[in-house]
Amino acid sequence: MKAAGVMPKVENLDLQMASTAANIPTLNEFQAWLTLAIPQQQRDWDITLRVVDEAESQTLNRDYRNKDYPTNVLSFPADVPEGLNIPLLGDLVVCAPVVAREAAEQGKPLNAHWAHLCIHGALHLLGYDHETDADAQIMEALETQLVMGLGFADPYLAN
Repeated sequence: MKAAGVMPKVENLDLQMASTAANIPTLNEFQAWLTLAIPQQQRDWDITLRVVDEAESQTLNRDYRNKDYPTNVLSFPADVPEGLNIPLLGDLVVCAPVVAREAAEQGKPLNAHWAHLCIHGALHLLGYDHETDADAQIMEALETQLVMGLGFADPYLAN
């Protein structure tokens, strides 16, 4: 088990560990997955990624999305005032127990699901969404390309 707390910063990523769940990816894995999701021309970026347990995920999901249950990933894009040139993209909150449960239910390797959800969250920070079918097609195609580029299976194919 990992102790809760703030991990050191690696390049563009501040990792906050607020979960005692097992099998959480390493700081370097998170960094690699997020770097893959950010376009090459936008290499100056900062993201805070907080790994949480179900209670915190449920509270945030309820307070910010009016959905009273824990969820796999929440994205909070930075609200940087116009004219202020800082590389902050925003915050990601990933619920370790939900990720593990979903991976098991879907028959996916745990790290493949972690990678997919980190990429999914990063794309939300970049402005992608899946509110319409057309937007979902664009976002899911990009997610699939990136996840498969890591050597994992298409995250949207049923196992």
